[in-house]
Amino acid sequence: MRRGCVGKLSSMRVVVFRLGHRYVRDDRTTTHLFLVARAFGADAAVYCGQRDEELERSLMRVKESWGGSFEVGFVRDWRSGLQEYKGNGLEVIHLTMYGLPIVEVVEQIRSSSKDKLVVVGGAKVPKEVYSLADWNVSVTSQPHSEVSALSVFLHEFFSGEELLRSFDGGRLRILPQERGKRVLRKNAF
Repeated sequence: MRRGCVGKLSSMRVVVFRLGHRYVRDDRTTTHLFLVARAFGADAAVYCGQRDEELERSLMRVKESWGGSFEVGFVRDWRSGLQEYKGNGLEVIHLTMYGLPIVEVVEQIRSSSKDKLVVVGGAKVPKEVYSLADWNVSVTSQPHSEVSALSVFLHEFFSGEELLRSFDGGRLRILPQERGKRVLRKNAF
């Protein structure tokens, strides 16, 4: 069982690596990308480009409120960051509409027990990323958002088990119901 959550997903570590965050311009997209990473089973997210401490604080507030052990980090240079993760044994999966279809490679990716670094682009992805990647994977070969690509990839990678996951340690929890909204506070569960 993975630290900080209830429900078996995988014993390997999954880190999302956001290329080229631009302060203010990308803050909403990067925030949504990291929220998806957290909710869909990743252990951590790292970004490069411009440092955005408000982004980091925002994600830590989500973790404090909703639980789990998700971490957010920053690396100044994407190339050295990517090479460091790869040098530490993580397999690099680059999500790109130009890659091999996910349905053809997800089982091969899933069957490797090595930790994973899932790379998602921002603006223009440097050509070197394609060659550093162990897999260049497309969710679809049509233009779409990196947020949607990440959610579909993680859903396929974890075989849907991430949807059954619950998070330890938060102050808030939603009580699912057919209609209305019900949020339980820590002393209520």
